[in-house]
Amino acid sequence: MATTVPCTTCGFIHNCICEHQPHLQSHVEFALLYHENELSKLTNTGRLILNSLPKAQSYLWQRKVPPKALIDKINQENTETWLLFPSHSPTLSSKYCEYKNPNKKQLFILLDATWQEAKKMVNKSSWLKDLPCLEIQATGDSCYHLRRNQSQGNLCTCEAGIEVLDMVKEPENAQALFHYYEQFLTVFQAERSGHEYQPSALGSPK
Repeated sequence: MATTVPCTTCGFIHNCICEHQPHLQSHVEFALLYHENELSKLTNTGRLILNSLPKAQSYLWQRKVPPKALIDKINQENTETWLLFPSHSPTLSSKYCEYKNPNKKQLFILLDATWQEAKKMVNKSSWLKDLPCLEIQATGDSCYHLRRNQSQGNLCTCEAGIEVLDMVKEPENAQALFHYYEQFLTVFQAERSGHEYQPSALGSPK
């Protein structure tokens, strides 16, 4: 009898991808700041980062209640924090190595939200506005096509994480996370349709 209970890790019912989940050790840390609308979306890719990187943490964004635990982490003297967001004058990822402080832990905040929601999160949070912004210069087009009205050139959360790992000279980690993400994309449409993925019927993601 087929299971109807979602996997507690990957969230899928019919196409568990946990056998492809890497367990990565990185010298940088990720903080995923979630918009509340993202929490229940099966299309969300931020959880792939959380599943793969033990030091990655998630926080819920609320306009009136800033996440104290994240702010405390930002304020640690031995931590340098970067907000991945294309502000008016961001540091480009190609210039990151010139600007980073080599004597501090590197923390990257990823806004896990739609582009429209992410802009509101920054505009309504003074503590986010004060952070140095980093703009990712993607090495290729996004593979993510699971939502409507995606703007050309935008990356999903997991793709942004992959680009950061490449940027900080961790190509093996980036490749392992990409493979996990690729498996997620491969089986997603079958999962959403309520059946197991059939390679001959659906093919591979482009």
